[in-house]
Amino acid sequence: MKQNEFWESNYIEKQTMWGFEPANSAIAATDFFIKEKIEDILIPGIGYGRNARFFLDNGINVTGIEISKTAIDLAKVQNNNIPIYHGSVTDMPFDNKIYDGIYCYALIHLLNKRERKKFIKDCYAQLKPNGWMIFSTISKNDSMYGKGKQLSKNRFLMASGAKLFFYDSESIRREFGEYGLTDFSEMDEPVKFSENNPPLKFTVVKCRKRATQIP
Repeated sequence: MKQNEFWESNYIEKQTMWGFEPANSAIAATDFFIKEKIEDILIPGIGYGRNARFFLDNGINVTGIEISKTAIDLAKVQNNNIPIYHGSVTDMPFDNKIYDGIYCYALIHLLNKRERKKFIKDCYAQLKPNGWMIFSTISKNDSMYGKGKQLSKNRFLMASGAKLFFYDSESIRREFGEYGLTDFSEMDEPVKFSENNPPLKFTVVKCRKRATQIP
């Protein structure tokens, strides 16, 4: 099954399984963007829009990218028909626009090494000078680490069919270091559709594009 078919089938079956409340990292990112006077952001992997709604409600303009047409339809209903490109983030860029900020939740760890490298570079290229990009991704400290079939170092095929790369400090510095990495920290993300599951351990990675840096 191709990646877009896998995610489309999961959306058809589960749709709003995560609920409509924003992720903890989206709340923190909104506060940070407001402090940094970020007004216009790109959200690769916007999903059905639960995080986008929070940014919009706080006065931040949003453009999305999403592989699932079902998710796009849901996001547009929730978020006043905001612009969303239909396609994979591996095909970025979808426009020539540069943004004040980029926020990406629970997506980059689904990509392989080559795709992650291109994705980070493409996001960085669409940042304005002094702009910020924030990635929230699964941590090696999460309880899922080491489960499933190992595909490569820190990457596993899970029972759900998803291929997850679990970030640690070494891989964060290696992959984000040349793209304005400023800091990273762990954050719990509650599994809101299942009270019986422990929170997911995510790492929030922040990068800033300095005016003197060239993509």
